[in-house]
Amino acid sequence: MSEPSLSTVLDRNTIVTDLAAYSKDDVIASLTQLLLKQGYIEQQEAFVAAVHEREQEGATGIGGHVAIPHGRSDTVRKNGMAIAILRNEIPWESLDETGAKAVVLFTVGANDDGAQEHLKLLSMFARKLAKSQVVEALLHARSADDVIAAFAD
Repeated sequence: MSEPSLSTVLDRNTIVTDLAAYSKDDVIASLTQLLLKQGYIEQQEAFVAAVHEREQEGATGIGGHVAIPHGRSDTVRKNGMAIAILRNEIPWESLDETGAKAVVLFTVGANDDGAQEHLKLLSMFARKLAKSQVVEALLHARSADDVIAAFAD
């Protein structure tokens, strides 16, 4: 299995900017709709349930107004992610007590290959999101191209 690259996993069809969301549930519902429409998942309700189950285990807010929730489910057809840049900060449990303004929702296949690929993706994104200039560019992104450019930094 080859190492995934950001350019191959970022899908402009699963990126939304200026999303008017008022809660974690709003964001998760909006992003899972995009994932369903683009064929990443087969069943929205089952995937949302898997994301909520994971949220119960601990904070997915990594700080700096960024959250990286994920769901591991049999309904996942292919690993990937949907990204939302929010119009306003919303409450989200995080390591630094800040809410979320950027949310990267990962899909994780239920089998071991899916989990391994997810760990590679998560590691790749974590390295990028550790850079303040990447987070800053992400929080100010106005289009899918801006989001993709932020991760290209």
